[in-house]
Amino acid sequence: MSNFVIAGGGISGLAAALGIARHGHRVDVLERNGAFAELGAGIQLAPNAFAALDRLGVGADVRSTAVHIDDLRLMDALSGSVLAALPLGAEYRKRFGNPYAVVHRGDLYAPLLRACREHPGIRLRADSTVAGFENAGASVHCLLASGERIEADGLIGADGIRSAVRRQLLGDGDPRVSGHTIHRAVVPMESVPRALRWNSVTLWAGPGWHLVHYPIAGGTTLNLAIVRDDGATTAVSGLPVRREHVLESYAEVRGTPRDLLELGRDWRTWVLCDRDPVRRWAEGRTVLIGDAAHPMLQYAAQGACLALEDAVVLGDLLDCATEEVAGRFARFTAVRRERTGRAQDTARWMGEALYHPAGEAAEARNSLLAPLTTPDLLDAVAWLHTARMDTSPERDGGAEAGASGDRPGQAVSGGGSRPRRT
Repeated sequence: MSNFVIAGGGISGLAAALGIARHGHRVDVLERNGAFAELGAGIQLAPNAFAALDRLGVGADVRSTAVHIDDLRLMDALSGSVLAALPLGAEYRKRFGNPYAVVHRGDLYAPLLRACREHPGIRLRADSTVAGFENAGASVHCLLASGERIEADGLIGADGIRSAVRRQLLGDGDPRVSGHTIHRAVVPMESVPRALRWNSVTLWAGPGWHLVHYPIAGGTTLNLAIVRDDGATTAVSGLPVRREHVLESYAEVRGTPRDLLELGRDWRTWVLCDRDPVRRWAEGRTVLIGDAAHPMLQYAAQGACLALEDAVVLGDLLDCATEEVAGRFARFTAVRRERTGRAQDTARWMGEALYHPAGEAAEARNSLLAPLTTPDLLDAVAWLHTARMDTSPERDGGAEAGASGDRPGQAVSGGGSRPRRT
């Protein structure tokens, strides 16, 4: 039995604790805030997320509050027409073995937190900011901002996109500011006209902006988010913003998207950030996971899903002797980097090519999507929505049969050039 320390008590950190502790290890989870809590609103969970949650022992609890939606829809915000729709019924569930559902972030976080509190091998520590680490051969010393040093057999950096562990391990500076500003609000469903209570994840794509909405919290709340490709250069996280400012900023929005926008009240704003994929997440007995390793834009709705997969894979790899930890951390990187790197690239591509194009680029998008059938769309998402939690490195970046060659589905899945990796 080994002792591991996890920096960060968010979704990724708690999932990693469960993934590791179920193999008999002791785990300390260090959270910088004064309490373990998850902020935010809605989150989408594809079948790969549910497969991971089942392995972690909390799948049933998350399903109990999830909204099982009927389809994913991409709408043209100017014409009001449907550009593409992926049904999520029996055919989809049969193919992927699990549903596609939406939840409030708290309804995902709470079962993870409860399971960690109930596990005898997991200890949760709030007010414990990790500032750095020292690899010492047979162990690693986790350095806290308070001056405390914790010796462990391994350190997992699950401390998010601005990870202190990553800063020391890779030294690659601040995250990339995407230039996209997002405003989010949640609306009591009783305030939403019945005609707008759609049981789907619906995205309205406009020129340089998009609006997405779906029900959460067991269907009692509508999640709203609107994004502008405005060239923002400064990172912002969760700042309150006046309703009037949001409405004025999107004065050109008309029709159903406008009706939805008018429903929002307590808006908050973020400027979206991500990082380029990298090939190295580990150094000795220290490794990165989740957003600390592969932060991505929200457009593929896979950040949390892939972090949950990470937790299962890392736990399975750590069913080993203490002296093998460094090697298993390196193997974890090799197993996961192609899949997560492709998802990072795909998320960027979706924002540029599907959600925000204007003029001729929008016409090209429409022509790309128009001929796609449901089987085409299923093929396009198969590499991403199919859970991959084995411990052998991928040979082809995760592509599956049916998404090769020049099939339309491959273009929708986000093929293309990969940023140069370090």
